[in-house]
Amino acid sequence: MGQKVNPNGFRLGFTHTWPSTWYAKGNKYRELFLQDVRIRRFIFGRVKEAGISAVDIERGKKVTVTIHTSKPGVIIGKQGAAIEELRKELERTYGGSFEVDIKEVRNPDADAAVIAETIQGQIERRMPYRRAVKMALEKAMQAGAIGVKVTVSGRLNGAEIARDDLFKEGNVPLQTLRANIIHAKRHAVTKFGTIGVQVWVYSGMVFKKIQQVQSASLKNTPAE
Repeated sequence: MGQKVNPNGFRLGFTHTWPSTWYAKGNKYRELFLQDVRIRRFIFGRVKEAGISAVDIERGKKVTVTIHTSKPGVIIGKQGAAIEELRKELERTYGGSFEVDIKEVRNPDADAAVIAETIQGQIERRMPYRRAVKMALEKAMQAGAIGVKVTVSGRLNGAEIARDDLFKEGNVPLQTLRANIIHAKRHAVTKFGTIGVQVWVYSGMVFKKIQQVQSASLKNTPAE
């Protein structure tokens, strides 16, 4: 069976909620949606190798940007100088008032985005991709993940013909909605070309949170 649906979007409202929380009046949706995309690209491009797992955006009187990272010190900087500069750059670039919060990822070895970034960095530093992936799988399972799946695709080890290689440890039930599966994707740029890295991490079934997320989404839905 083809697996063409993003596991994160497939489970919105079931195991986790939306990364952007705001309501657009009139014809503002397109403008704010594109701004969210640009803000995330700006942060990922400016703060590289900081172990960023996710960027949440909430709009009210201020635009609150919450960065989930395994290396908060890299983003905060000495005495908070780096995070203050980041906030000022966001205000200069996109206008309005911004607030930047940092949340530490407590278990980075079992976080899909951090695993993908780690494998990406090792491939770019010319480490054999099999070794990099197997080390990441072993660490993730030791950190408490129930199942991990990794695909690496491109001109692997500089081969003439591009191919895909799949690595899997444990169980990853992609078709079960209550399965808490997080998906992440990264691109390693090498002299042979771009190597794509995809990571799925399964950390258990969610039962109670399903009703909580659904009731919260219903409360936040504006009346027609």
